[in-house]
Amino acid sequence: MANLKEIRSRIASVKSTQQITSAMKMVSAAKLRKSQTAILKLRPYSQKMAQIMAKAGTSLSDDMPFARQSKDKQHVLLVVLTSNKGLCSVFNSSVIKLAAKQTEFYLSQGADVSIMSYGKKGSAALKKFQNITYIGENDDIWEKLSFDNVNNEAQKIMDGFLQKKYDRVEIIYNQFKNAATQLPTAEKFLPVSNDDFTDNTSAQNQYNKDYIFAPSKKEIISSVIPQSLKTQMYKCFLDSFTSEHGARMTSMNKATDNAQSLLKELTLTYNKQRQSDITNQIIEVSNGANAV
Repeated sequence: MANLKEIRSRIASVKSTQQITSAMKMVSAAKLRKSQTAILKLRPYSQKMAQIMAKAGTSLSDDMPFARQSKDKQHVLLVVLTSNKGLCSVFNSSVIKLAAKQTEFYLSQGADVSIMSYGKKGSAALKKFQNITYIGENDDIWEKLSFDNVNNEAQKIMDGFLQKKYDRVEIIYNQFKNAATQLPTAEKFLPVSNDDFTDNTSAQNQYNKDYIFAPSKKEIISSVIPQSLKTQMYKCFLDSFTSEHGARMTSMNKATDNAQSLLKELTLTYNKQRQSDITNQIIEVSNGANAV
């Protein structure tokens, strides 16, 4: 059994760790609340954009912008969102595993696969993928996440699609459900199609009416689709950002609880060892007295 000095040292070390994890939990909780507020503000706008596309996009044709369907060998771009920091449980590893799964699927279909990364934790792993083209990363975007910054990245990807560099674009990220649950998701970004804006539900059927479009339906859709795509990408980034802090808060909460449990065990061990040492000292004194 360890001596008292070693146990005291371990107790001090665990207390120090507990203070750090507790502080990180509070920081993540504050950032989580802020990012959740941002998502709640974005949702009404995103829903309205979907309604507009549902009204105007029921007859989207292949010659519309961003609706091109390639019949040749496809070139797929995977946009992977991870974090710059760790200590957030399986947040990063689950996205990397999904990216690997999607890569294998498209390679098996004979497609060329390119990967663009956002987040240092993902960038380090994605560079090692075999038989893919690693385009690069922009890890600094997480340091000051904003619609304008994401808008610039979305525009680059959209321009690449229009220039026929890519035939399909997917965003791989963690979708935020709650602080304890994040859902690894592969979401189609491009090309757009009628199925992205219409369904057969009764609520949607109210939009299947005749409308008068001015200046024209094609011009309206041509301007609305880019804005809708940019909003979609920003939503994915916000989801990932919120999921990161939710995962880290949960992880640090568990670490703090584990540290507390370990402290109780160490304190009990310390008291037992201390009592044993006192008892041995009393026995030694008693034996010495008897010997005299």
